[in-house]
Amino acid sequence: MNHTHPGRGRDEGRRAPARPSRRRVDTVDLTHVDSTGAARMVDVSDKEATTRTAVATGTLRTTAEVVDLLRRDGLPKGDAIATARIAGIMGAKKTPDLIPLCHPIAVSGVVLDLEPDGAEVRIRATVKTTDRTGVEMEALTAVAVAGLALHDMVKAVDPAAVLDGVRVERKEGGKTGSWARPENRA
Repeated sequence: MNHTHPGRGRDEGRRAPARPSRRRVDTVDLTHVDSTGAARMVDVSDKEATTRTAVATGTLRTTAEVVDLLRRDGLPKGDAIATARIAGIMGAKKTPDLIPLCHPIAVSGVVLDLEPDGAEVRIRATVKTTDRTGVEMEALTAVAVAGLALHDMVKAVDPAAVLDGVRVERKEGGKTGSWARPENRA
């Protein structure tokens, strides 16, 4: 079916799709945005490779009954904690494939802890590298992917489970040194 107007070509008389404005950005805080507001990948080639660590956390909120099933390995899909741990480690390693503008770096270690407690599972990822940029995104991705895998494992018994509070807790190394989440930003 042709939806053009009589006497007009296919594209004639149509508006061009709206494009985001290219306003000037006057901040140096947004490292992945150039002066016109366009996204860009930061050039890290002049940076020195240093040891860097990042810790991220998150929580899967569910029910006490589901947490009991997790502890007893009683879910229909099997060992959810082990599956989520492997998924989180894989997520950390695949971060540059998932997050635009994230540098592919040599992840040298990932520790993923999943702690069932009450009606939730606390997830904590510690990621290390010796490279030219930090591993905060890898730690966040590890927590998020572990939480998503855990959600997938429990959804048959609790479709209302919620992955919540994914955040960086601290980071060490690099030009800016150490940083820890302020208590008032919990």
